[in-house]
Amino acid sequence: MTDRPAEVGVPFDAIVVGAGFAGLYMLHRLRGLGFTARAYEAGSGVGGTWYWNRYPGARCDIESMQYSFSFSDELDQEWDWSEKYAPQAEILSYANHVADRFDLRRDIRFDTRVTAATFDEAGKHWTVETDRGDRVSARFCIMAVGCLSAPNRPHFEGIDDFGGPVYHTGEWPQDGVDFTGLRVGVIGTGSSAIQSIPIIAQQAAALTVFQRTATYTVPAWNEALTPEYRQSVKASYPALRAKARARPTGFYFPFNMKPALEASPEEREQAYEAAWARGGLPFLGAYGDLLFDKAANDTIADFARAKIRGIVKDPATAELLCPDNVFGCKRLCVDTGYFETYNLPHVKLVDVSKAPIERFTKGGIVVAGTEYLLDAVVCATGFAAMIGSFDRIRITGRDGLTLAEKWRAGPRTYLGVAMAGFPNLFTITGPGSPSVLASMIQSIEQHVDWMVDCMAHLRDTGARSIEATHAAEDAWVEHVNEVAQVSLRSTCSSWYVGANIPGRPRVFMPYIGGFPVYVQKCNEVMSAGFEGFVLDAPAASNREPTVRLTERWRVPLDIDVISPAAVAARRVPVV
Repeated sequence: MTDRPAEVGVPFDAIVVGAGFAGLYMLHRLRGLGFTARAYEAGSGVGGTWYWNRYPGARCDIESMQYSFSFSDELDQEWDWSEKYAPQAEILSYANHVADRFDLRRDIRFDTRVTAATFDEAGKHWTVETDRGDRVSARFCIMAVGCLSAPNRPHFEGIDDFGGPVYHTGEWPQDGVDFTGLRVGVIGTGSSAIQSIPIIAQQAAALTVFQRTATYTVPAWNEALTPEYRQSVKASYPALRAKARARPTGFYFPFNMKPALEASPEEREQAYEAAWARGGLPFLGAYGDLLFDKAANDTIADFARAKIRGIVKDPATAELLCPDNVFGCKRLCVDTGYFETYNLPHVKLVDVSKAPIERFTKGGIVVAGTEYLLDAVVCATGFAAMIGSFDRIRITGRDGLTLAEKWRAGPRTYLGVAMAGFPNLFTITGPGSPSVLASMIQSIEQHVDWMVDCMAHLRDTGARSIEATHAAEDAWVEHVNEVAQVSLRSTCSSWYVGANIPGRPRVFMPYIGGFPVYVQKCNEVMSAGFEGFVLDAPAASNREPTVRLTERWRVPLDIDVISPAAVAARRVPVV
């Protein structure tokens, strides 16, 4: 951490909280339209999720050639991804490349955590405070804090007495960890565990995995990208980006719209085998109704469990690894050699679903009266998803209303971008938007473009503030909840509903209606002069809305037969 003088009393047009992909793109767009901005970042560098999550095996689960910014043709052409699924270090290098290429660092203050943001009703601006003594003002406050950036550290009795190190996958040491010759315990079997366990097992003398809930995972079949393949994608990037934006997921992959139950058992088996051989998240695209029809879902769940039993040699361990819930109800994971790892003689699986971890001791972890001796522990316990990062900041809107109070019964937003009672506050990929159910970078770009167009509109018309109405917010929350009920995803205890955080209200937080349908709604709101918002404009201002609707978000809904009707008919896969 470098010393720097605190910024006190400095005015900006916008303050950006976070310098991950969302913060970087927001800075770039703000600067392009002549807005002054400052970003505050808790880490020592850019990258957000990819700065903190350095655990062994960390990589993206969306193919690299699509997991990238689409706003710059030059950036598309000059950057080369090395693998089908990019590893964490390469994604972080990409983030640094973007920051350097567009000279974004000069507007970022690193090693600085925002602690408070307060709306000044008289001045129509936000006052933002940090743990480095900064106290600045800005007309707009933009939360680019990420959906998976607040590690969930569950409390275990005696954890402070443990004699070895305890790591969390979401806050991994920058220099890495060497587990060679150690007895290692991993708590959790979600995405970060599924990626890290095969790597840790290669080093550890003994590995004990503590599993509460088994997780479905599909092989990645990761591979190096050839120069020929990279060039073929680059030659048609605009078309690929357009097709991706028309998908419910925000990224492109071929899928079968046919209902699973209309196929014969033999046809389904062949389709699932072919999808398994392709691997990755598109596995859910084998049929169009897998997340909407329980009977259809049972067919793919049975197939996945059969795969697990065919890979894991010990029958008892295999049964523990077979999930008993809806396939894809929780975030589908993508792995490399995960189930095979349990065939190694030094790897042990401990079921803690019925007999939870009792306590830590100086030498290990106790479950059902048995002490498992360990030298190091890895908590792969995920995140306080979607809203955890907001909990770390005291955000106060109009009439002294805090965001914590507003969200006490669950997050409430309009379109996932704004909230009643909090003028000029924007939330990039906030709850109520597709966010984690779509490609995050495309979701980020769409939100940032919409927000910056909105801010430019306010500047051009002389309006001082914009705020969602309670009626619009209520209607959107009701719609988000209604659409969620269509999907089998609403039936699970997952981090989508905050089930991994004790005491958190069970609310399905992301918008599951599909990325293009959501984009169309945002476009309609803007084209109608920001319907559902109240603009505080000068009384003498009669200027017509100067809406800039960014051209690339005029998404045609009929590409590849994806339409609101298809969503309503429950025939659209959402990964």
